[in-house]
Amino acid sequence: MVVFAGPNGAGKSTHADAILATLGITTFVNADFIARGLSGRHTETVTFTAGRIMLERLHQLAEAKEDFAFESTLSSRTFAPFLRGLRAQGYGVAIYYFSLANAQLAVRRVKARVAMGGHDVPTDVVRRRFGRSLTNFFSLYAPLASRWAIFDNSRTPHARLVATNEGDNLSIIETTTWHKLQKMANRF
Repeated sequence: MVVFAGPNGAGKSTHADAILATLGITTFVNADFIARGLSGRHTETVTFTAGRIMLERLHQLAEAKEDFAFESTLSSRTFAPFLRGLRAQGYGVAIYYFSLANAQLAVRRVKARVAMGGHDVPTDVVRRRFGRSLTNFFSLYAPLASRWAIFDNSRTPHARLVATNEGDNLSIIETTTWHKLQKMANRF
């Protein structure tokens, strides 16, 4: 089971296809895609409904013991009990976290996405989620994963691998970025 995580505008959906193809996983659950199918407009009601449908689908896939992936900012604690349950069922949980240098870059990326016809996220929500996402990744979600990788996607088109962890084997590739991300996570 794979989670694509990171703040809004970090490139989660963009990188998911290539990674999932490499892993051979074909089922990708994304609340934004669900919302688009429900309505052409991303209203609060549509977003809430899409989130509920997403959670139902994730539970169905887990009960069927299928391989699957989903996308989340991880800005809430919602998925922690679900991931704990998956680990208890014997699932391996991999998290690919796409980071950005700062919240302002996340805001700019979302605005650029909207200009190209993509979905909007209000600026205050992007900023709020930015800090929570990184903090929750380090303090809550990374410990629940059997393996994880964190990327810096501040400069497109290629995300740079910052660090990986499998079991207790932490490998830091970009030390300066790693320390910046940890410092940022501790600020929020």
